Amino acid sequence: MFPFNLPHPTGSAVSSFFPVAGPALPAATLGQQALDYWLDAAQRSVLFWDVLRERGNVYAQHAQSGKPPVLVFEFETVLDAREFELPANYALVRIKPPAGQATDAHKRAFVVIDPRAGHGPGIGGFKPDSEIGIALAAGHPCYFFTFFPEPMPGQTIEAVARAEVKFLEKVNDLHPQAEGRPFVIGNCQGGWALMLIAAAQPESVGPILLAGAPVSYWAGVEGKNPMRYSGGLLGGSWLASLTGDLGNGKFDGAHLVSNFENLNPSNTYWSKLYNLYAKVDTERERFLEFERWWGGHYLMNKAEMDWIVQNLFVGNKLARGGVHTADGSVQIDLRNIRSPIVVFASWGDNITPPQQALNWVADLYDNADEIRANEQTIVYCLHESVGHLGIFVSAGVAKKETTEIAGALDLIDLLPPGLYEMVIEDTHPEMSHLELTDGRYLSSFKPREVADILALDDGREDEQDFEVARRVAEINQANYDKFLSPLVKAVANEPAAQLARVFNPARMERWLVSDANPALWPIRSVADRVREKRRTVAEDNPFVQAEKAASEWIVQSLDQYRDARDAAQERLFMSLYRSPWLKAAVGLRDTDPAGPNAANEQKTGWEHEELLRLKRAQAEACIEQGSPLDAGMRMLIHIASDGEGVDERPFRMIQHMLKEAHAAGQSQLTLADLKQSAKTQHLALLLDRPRALAALPKLLPDAGSRRAAFDLVKRIARAQGPLSEQRAERLCEIAAVLGLQVMAESSDFADSADAPADTASQTQAKPSPKRSSSRSSSKPAR
Repeated sequence: MFPFNLPHPTGSAVSSFFPVAGPALPAATLGQQALDYWLDAAQRSVLFWDVLRERGNVYAQHAQSGKPPVLVFEFETVLDAREFELPANYALVRIKPPAGQATDAHKRAFVVIDPRAGHGPGIGGFKPDSEIGIALAAGHPCYFFTFFPEPMPGQTIEAVARAEVKFLEKVNDLHPQAEGRPFVIGNCQGGWALMLIAAAQPESVGPILLAGAPVSYWAGVEGKNPMRYSGGLLGGSWLASLTGDLGNGKFDGAHLVSNFENLNPSNTYWSKLYNLYAKVDTERERFLEFERWWGGHYLMNKAEMDWIVQNLFVGNKLARGGVHTADGSVQIDLRNIRSPIVVFASWGDNITPPQQALNWVADLYDNADEIRANEQTIVYCLHESVGHLGIFVSAGVAKKETTEIAGALDLIDLLPPGLYEMVIEDTHPEMSHLELTDGRYLSSFKPREVADILALDDGREDEQDFEVARRVAEINQANYDKFLSPLVKAVANEPAAQLARVFNPARMERWLVSDANPALWPIRSVADRVREKRRTVAEDNPFVQAEKAASEWIVQSLDQYRDARDAAQERLFMSLYRSPWLKAAVGLRDTDPAGPNAANEQKTGWEHEELLRLKRAQAEACIEQGSPLDAGMRMLIHIASDGEGVDERPFRMIQHMLKEAHAAGQSQLTLADLKQSAKTQHLALLLDRPRALAALPKLLPDAGSRRAAFDLVKRIARAQGPLSEQRAERLCEIAAVLGLQVMAESSDFADSADAPADTASQTQAKPSPKRSSSRSSSKPAR
């Protein structure tokens, strides 16, 4: 497989090929360097094949044990959906914290939903530095939605969704004293499943995180996102139905895994294996750990796969309101989600690029004002480079993005409704109020517009091509269901389906290179002897450098092939589905609006308008009345709604103040009280800001309470650093409404939170002309 691979000797000949162990000697001649390399390459070849043999054995052992989740944490089953009235092959498990760690029953529970996309469950917690590991380390009770290799007879996506709703209800029942409803993470396809649950049962979830989750399936940038063309090039969803029929009613997840692998042939056919070969002394454990999950192929019912392909990947119906329950009684409207939605995507992800993760926002809303009017909070965070799998398995991502998102949940829950970008930056010694940060990063939330989401794309006109592909797919699917499917079902049988699964290349490459193959039996003994007498070669050996150069050339060649293939597929798709004759044939005209917004079934509706009317009436009643907490929250929201955004420091200060007040017995306020007040006061300001500000004296009836509230708001506002000119103006505006005289300089606007007020020289407030604005561009950084 690799250059300089030699026959692998056995028995007494081993010693002559593999000399006694010892450090690499300085190479005096080219011949000595060649000999050193020859010995090292031969030893690496034996160890390489031995690791592949172990991979095959791990695959067999995993299958024989029922393919349990690849979690590194112990767990116990809480609910098994196979026993439900509408059964599904899912279970709710509770993750047991490692020894020395404990969970806090008062902290909100974490729930992780892994994708059911060919592989088995566990990727969200298959190493200590993972989503589950981060939650346990922070003391949160943690739960996991696992699933089994075989679907239940007649199982549908709706059966799975109903089971997951029951799981969340159970988690809520188990933690009645928690500070909030569960934080639920949906990885990849677990993300769209989570969206279905959160829209159908909004009261069952707290904040939700969509990690690398596709929701807007037609989106992407021309020349960069080839996977979105697959459905159209295959003629739609009929091929998935054919595969399910040939599988005797079951769809083999190994086909989905092969689709992922075909995206990057250089990694699949060379880099992954060469990396093991080149670093075989250190890569064994990592390679086997990952391959245990990657090779655990699961099955789905044909009906499940048909629903996913027809409604989501080809139909793109989720954000358009085209998804209904089986009886048609419930329409899934993503605007019904009441909890904050956090979207984590990466520019290095070629399976779920940022456009597919975020364009649903533009499908639902024309601007951020509509998001605010609907009381929805949407936060997105973009990584610069990590790949699709790295979003879930990278230790660096877990320690930075996952940890920061988890640590900022209460702040995210407190944010006024709207659209925000979460920006994570390193702290530095000169940073103001550094003591209010937690760890080495500072998280900021910058207000964004729907236009900023659209700016991440290269335009949405190309999505009309996918509308054509959808209509063609529906025609092909109808013809397949009527004419071909009955014939395939008549000849399909379970023995033939099982045989096809066994000889699927994704499985065969594992069991063929294992102890099930007698030809590989000598490898183990030879590999053991090699480890005893291992002799590595120096990194500066010219033959090692030549090997690496050859590997790089192979990678570049395969990448060039991939780029040429993807470009050809894109051109074929566009030439076919952009052609006027095909558009006309399926009932589309060139003058029809492009993009999913044109057909969005959720844009209007009396139910939604009535909901907005009721919310406006509720806000109207809150303008003239409220508590001192409401007054302070109204002032803070007014100051912070200047487009600058907020970071975690003011929130940390509020947390410290609450703890101090509780310890002293001075207040019983909770974070839940703050969150409810924040939502109400944001609505009041949104409805009529001048009137809401003018009503502040009614919420603070005496002069003492007004000054105390103002000083507290001022202190919290300055926790983020020196006030910008606009924020200083807003603080002065509030002081004027409350009838307070404040210092334009020093005590009232300086950065020292503890500076005393100089009452002897108070003057009417006005912003300092020396202070410059720190407003930043609203365009998100790419």
